[in-house]
Amino acid sequence: MPVTDSIADFITRIRNAGSAKNKTTDIPYTRVRENLSKLLVEKGYIQNYTVIKTEADKFPFIRVELKYTADGRHAIKEISRVSSPGRRVYQGKDIKRYLGGLGLFILSTSKGILTDKEAREQNVGGEVLFRIY
Repeated sequence: MPVTDSIADFITRIRNAGSAKNKTTDIPYTRVRENLSKLLVEKGYIQNYTVIKTEADKFPFIRVELKYTADGRHAIKEISRVSSPGRRVYQGKDIKRYLGGLGLFILSTSKGILTDKEAREQNVGGEVLFRIY
């Protein structure tokens, strides 16, 4: 089934897998989703990810290993889409902090996909893809 918003599909799959207490979830592969997975691993929101390409499968996918706290709660408390295909949200160079710096805004900038902190350091703005806490 075709997906009109691949980033919303990505975060929904992660949110649903976390709610169901799954250890892993499989997400259809795109380069943007791989870059988002890499960023979430760097920031400690997911355990790891692996791009799986097999000859039997026609399309590759990303297997995301979710991260949980010691008491079994999902490491991601909130993840939600900010910009959507029908309503793009852009942020200039003066990027505000999400929850006073406790959470992150993930932005698509001219220098790649960055967190709000990295975008402030590099003095660039861009489209706010989603927020995570």
